[in-house]
Amino acid sequence: MTLNDLDERIVHALSEDARRSYADIGAEVGLSAPAVKRRVDRLRAEGAITGFTVRVDPAALGWETEGYIEMYCRSKTGPEDIRRALARYPEVASASTVTGEADAMVQIFASDMRHFEQVLERIAGEPFVERTKSVLVLSPLLRRYTAGAPR
Repeated sequence: MTLNDLDERIVHALSEDARRSYADIGAEVGLSAPAVKRRVDRLRAEGAITGFTVRVDPAALGWETEGYIEMYCRSKTGPEDIRRALARYPEVASASTVTGEADAMVQIFASDMRHFEQVLERIAGEPFVERTKSVLVLSPLLRRYTAGAPR
């Protein structure tokens, strides 16, 4: 599904603050509150909007250390095998298959450096993992949560 300009503006408004009222969004995009609600309901039904959530600073939950792990897997390891294994780790914030030498890139949040090391060792010990390479985040420079079509 491709969003039209009005749908995109509604999604953008919701991505900035999902608690905004339909009336407030409608005033911004030039629709009535019921019209915004109908569009949001349609976007949810069609799968363009997959849910609503809250963004929490990981440090507020005790996750003080952030890093990325490049995973290099044995041949014939499928993406579903990687996903299934990583889903067991609460420290994994995101994981994606990637181009280049690595097979997957994994974002980790840990309570401290020792915790990060323990998670790295456990992931490296998965039967399909040949090797890993990791980097630690010093300071996040930019995180975008708002929606918008590529230009």
